[in-house]
Amino acid sequence: MSEFLTTVHGWVWGIPLIVLLLLTGLNYTVLLRGLQFRKLFHALWLALIKRSEPDGEGDISHFQALMIALSATVGTGNIVGVATAIGAGGPGALFWMWVTGLLGMATKYAEAVLGVRFRETNARGEKVGGPMYYLEHGLAGGRLGRVLAVSFALFAGFAAFGIGNGVQSRAVADALSETFNFPHWAVGFVAAASVGVVIVGGIRSIGRVAGVFVPVMIVLYLGAAGILLISNADQIPEAFRLIFQGAFGGEAVGGGVLGFTVLQAIRFGVGRGVFSNESGLGTGAIAAAAAKTNEPVRQALVSMTQTFIDTIVVCTMTGLAIITTGAWSSGANGANMTQLAFERGLAVGWADAIVAIALTTFAFSTMLGWSYYGERSLSYLWGDRVIRPYRFVFVLVVALAAIVELDVVWLISNILNGLMAAPNLIGLLLLSGLVRRETRLYFGRDAKEKRRKETEGV
Repeated sequence: MSEFLTTVHGWVWGIPLIVLLLLTGLNYTVLLRGLQFRKLFHALWLALIKRSEPDGEGDISHFQALMIALSATVGTGNIVGVATAIGAGGPGALFWMWVTGLLGMATKYAEAVLGVRFRETNARGEKVGGPMYYLEHGLAGGRLGRVLAVSFALFAGFAAFGIGNGVQSRAVADALSETFNFPHWAVGFVAAASVGVVIVGGIRSIGRVAGVFVPVMIVLYLGAAGILLISNADQIPEAFRLIFQGAFGGEAVGGGVLGFTVLQAIRFGVGRGVFSNESGLGTGAIAAAAAKTNEPVRQALVSMTQTFIDTIVVCTMTGLAIITTGAWSSGANGANMTQLAFERGLAVGWADAIVAIALTTFAFSTMLGWSYYGERSLSYLWGDRVIRPYRFVFVLVVALAAIVELDVVWLISNILNGLMAAPNLIGLLLLSGLVRRETRLYFGRDAKEKRRKETEGV
């Protein structure tokens, strides 16, 4: 089974999907004239300072929608995923994670524009949306849209039990067991109970918890990583040399047993970059659709900052910690590599506890975000009657996953991620003209409003 899944994984995450991911991001970057760079500071202001649009229709604020999206992405991908990418593809993989992140900001923007543009109101009065809605209704007039929508919803609904549940629960159990000797079953029970208490309240409950929990955990982790990098500041120039040399020079970086090829750097950098920030998977659009807003573009600007924070900030800090301390060439794997980096960089006895606690909080938040993504995907297929049974099974899987080996689940999760991305990316390319028109209309109205205010002020 493992060999078969490895073969399928190599096929799904082969050159065609990687090219499709990068092409979609590049297409929107060109089409929108580098909007993710031109409007980044304005987007950060909307997300972190303004935070809300009180008169908008929806269930949660801009900030809460962003925190839910971050809660789902800032997880094991930022600790285990970065380490795995560098371990398998060399330091150059971090460069390709950056490329995926920068282009992915444009992709994430487009997903959110469409997510809000085609959202609906369900029987409970909640705003719901995401790829399944904009694929079906945005590509109306043929069977293609419906086929892509159903495909995405099926893959996303089942992926929620892998990337958003099982792998997170097991990673937490392993980290806490190795660091604090906590029994796996106890970790699973506490994690399941904690997740259950939050998700039973639906999107508003998840939004309130994520709005407080996520920024605190990110700031604390970045603080610890920042101290590590300051203490190893003399190694940062060499780290960047290794990153760029590995991204384009291949085997010269490691040589011998540790030799890496450019193709390895690209494959693992792009693959783990998408695993971390989910740009192209379409999940961020599900959270964006619930936001209180009357302008799809405004929420999309907020949503694209999630990819920036996740990949360009958090993953970069993890990657630099691993490279500057030499942990990348130690032979350690996954979370152990990141723990080794913090132990070497901070030189304190409790450094491994920092990584264990960070991994625990990151994984917990990921389970909250993905529980909502899976819920919305399956309710699109079979109606709201599946929500309660789904939540029960989701919590049960959290508990069980902590006590079983999940090597195969990692492979299945990555396969499902790729299968989710494919229909979403096809739809995004076909709907690029609509995203461009929405963007032009919004900024045209925005410019007119500014001129009107200036005239009235005079």
